[in-house]
Amino acid sequence: MSRPESEQLEAKGRQIRLVPLPPGSWTVLLGCGAMLLGPLFGFLVGGTLDTSWETFGMDPIAFFLFVGFLVAGVGAAIALLGVRRLLRNRRGPEDTAPPP
Repeated sequence: MSRPESEQLEAKGRQIRLVPLPPGSWTVLLGCGAMLLGPLFGFLVGGTLDTSWETFGMDPIAFFLFVGFLVAGVGAAIALLGVRRLLRNRRGPEDTAPPP
């Protein structure tokens, strides 16, 4: 025989307490991702284009690598804003204790 549904829903064992990330963590991760992937995608796009095409007197690989570096600079700025937010919202050990 099966147990009633109310008994099946009861969890045995340790209760899991999810703790959210501090404010600014996702901003740092997004900025670091843009900082890492910007030049890589710039190099990839510039390498796939025809070499006879020029913009501002530069080869396509140099132009798109430069654009990738600009994207990396924006990513670095976003990451620094996230770090600033992380540092401003630091919690002490008394704030991270579980509620009674």
